[in-house]
Amino acid sequence: MTLRGRLTAAFLAVVLGPVLLGAFFVAGTMSQVGHQRAVERLELAANAARTSVGALCRQLHGAADTIAVTADPAHRAAAVRQLVGRGVAAAIAITDPAGRPVLTSPEQPVPQWLDCAATGPATGGAQALGVRVELRDGTGTVTGSVIALQPVDPGFVARLSGVTGAAVTLLTDTAGPPTAAQTTEADDGRDEVLATAAGLRGDGIAEAGNGRYVRRVGPDAEQPLPLVLSVPGDAAQGRSAVLIGAVLLAALLAVLAARALARSTTRPLDDLAYAVELVAQGDLTARVPVSSGDEIGRLAATFNRMTRETQSYVQALTGSRDQLRGHLAVLGDMLASTHDLPGILRVILRSALAATGAQAGLVLLVDPGSGTLVGQCGEGLQGRWPHPADPTEAQASLRDPRAIRVPIGVGVIGRVAATGEPRRGRVGPDRPLSRQEPACETYVAVPFTAPGVATGFVAPAPRSASGALAPKPTVLGVLVLYDRLGSDEFADEDLHTLGTFAGHAAVAVENVRVHEEVQRLSLTDPLTGLWNYRYLKESLHREVERASRFGRMLSVLVLDLDRFKEVNDTYGHAAGDVVLAAFAGRVRGEIREVDLAFRQGGEEFVVLLPETDAPGAAVVAERLGAAIRDTPIPVQPHSVGGVTPAGPALIAVTVSIGIAVFPDHAGTGQEVLDAADDALYAAKSAGRDTYRMAVRAPRADGPVPPTAPAGPGTGRPEPVAPRAVEETAATSSGASSVPRPPRSGRGG
Repeated sequence: MTLRGRLTAAFLAVVLGPVLLGAFFVAGTMSQVGHQRAVERLELAANAARTSVGALCRQLHGAADTIAVTADPAHRAAAVRQLVGRGVAAAIAITDPAGRPVLTSPEQPVPQWLDCAATGPATGGAQALGVRVELRDGTGTVTGSVIALQPVDPGFVARLSGVTGAAVTLLTDTAGPPTAAQTTEADDGRDEVLATAAGLRGDGIAEAGNGRYVRRVGPDAEQPLPLVLSVPGDAAQGRSAVLIGAVLLAALLAVLAARALARSTTRPLDDLAYAVELVAQGDLTARVPVSSGDEIGRLAATFNRMTRETQSYVQALTGSRDQLRGHLAVLGDMLASTHDLPGILRVILRSALAATGAQAGLVLLVDPGSGTLVGQCGEGLQGRWPHPADPTEAQASLRDPRAIRVPIGVGVIGRVAATGEPRRGRVGPDRPLSRQEPACETYVAVPFTAPGVATGFVAPAPRSASGALAPKPTVLGVLVLYDRLGSDEFADEDLHTLGTFAGHAAVAVENVRVHEEVQRLSLTDPLTGLWNYRYLKESLHREVERASRFGRMLSVLVLDLDRFKEVNDTYGHAAGDVVLAAFAGRVRGEIREVDLAFRQGGEEFVVLLPETDAPGAAVVAERLGAAIRDTPIPVQPHSVGGVTPAGPALIAVTVSIGIAVFPDHAGTGQEVLDAADDALYAAKSAGRDTYRMAVRAPRADGPVPPTAPAGPGTGRPEPVAPRAVEETAATSSGASSVPRPPRSGRGG
């Protein structure tokens, strides 16, 4: 029998297994269906019981309300007789505030009854259901109560059983073991039903030993009676047992047959497995004896030929491996010691081209903002754009690789970036190139990720707002080579080699990004995220030089939170940090993208407004003051005396602002900053929550022009006589109209 015949027989044996399992499933399904039917019957019975008891309670409540709204005692007696006579309630009693009977129906109320409004455990065995309604006079004073009752007797329980379609047992006490007060359960099954009910909690359902399904209902808000409901189970257990036995027997026979077939099939493969194990341990001299001409015999012959060829390949690869290790060691040292990213990527690309024999190559990095791959460096790309969308694209890409932009998910390169999965192959209808990619016949492309993160396809990448696929978060870029020399296609070994170079590229990109991040952190304030004082000095010097070179203006705003020390003293320094961070966020939201915001220290901030004159700076100051003043900042205050307030506090904050303009008020960066600082003192002295414009630097041909103060608390300048633009800006100041307070008082 050939291997194909043996495998066919084994397949038939394996198919028999699922068939038998299906039979087993049918048996289980039959049992489950019987159980589900019992559960559904109990659910319907429980709902019917709640509905019936609830309707009775509402009927009793209506009777009690009818008596309670009848003011005349004589009419009350008639109403009691009428309601009892109609069967609305079995008994009705009217009591005084002390609970003594004042009026009772002919059918005396039972001494022990259960209130329909009760939701707790029932104890002592209730003889009736009842409703109590208070009697009140015209002033709202309680003058007694009305009690309407309905006995809970065997007839009631029998009627409830008929309504629910299940056997009903009324318990005497829910605090201890279940004890039947009234029941329609058969005598021979009552004890098993009660024993099963003792182990139930809530709406749980259990099967008793006599085959009945049991459920406890109440007491709860819908009905106050402690009940046990039971229904008979399905009687198909005998058929299920026979079916299960047949399934087990058939499964056993199938296992025995499959084992015998597997043994006859695998015996010829033992020799081959042993030889493969030797080869896996490095012994390429292992050979398999060829004892037959069937499929296994041909497999053994092919294995022997493979080991001989592998020996020759290993000898050739061993020499090239040592040479490649030396080059990679030198390359790795260079990558770890420099931050010249373009130079590093260029070296990596050239090394990859030399190692694989490719004719051309390209390195691209992901631009998360635009969702595209941007070229960084390329080799051998001349003439590879036969039909660009724009005739200038090909020449632009040759001059500057950054002109190459491939959307994520588009073309071969875009799909590699989107999935994080390396690719190699030949261009064809199933793997088309995008118009942004260089033309080629064969390619190999690998992604490179952040160090320590493995690549691999995990899920289809989401699409960005522009419709392009968004890259996996860990993918940094793609290394792609085109058209290998002397070979039709790139091999799997080229994927592994290119993966090594991609790993070095990832290290280089990550090193440069870490370096840039460290530089950024050294120039920003950690609390507010604004630029720090160090970067303020550099930026002020640079912006003043630019304004001077191009004949432009530069406005400087110095901002200080009013009475910030009181915030720290009242709410704690943690709340003060929240206020500073929120203040910084509002400042960022009110300035342009070209404007720069800094935290100079403490609660003092600086804003640089390039190409902005004095009136424009005043508008910005008004806008900043309104943004801070109009919306209090929510903070969580610190605990006082060990007690933490329940909710956040709203802190109303205002800001004082000093404005100076280069070159109107000073001639250097430090001088214009000092002038704005002096104007800030003037704003503080003028009552805070305002701004002041700095005094213009004295001219050689005349005195300082007059200024008018801004309105305190509004940040709006007082009207003055019109002058030139510079003089109008100065009119908004008032910095010279008040004496400068001592420097120690500026914190308020």
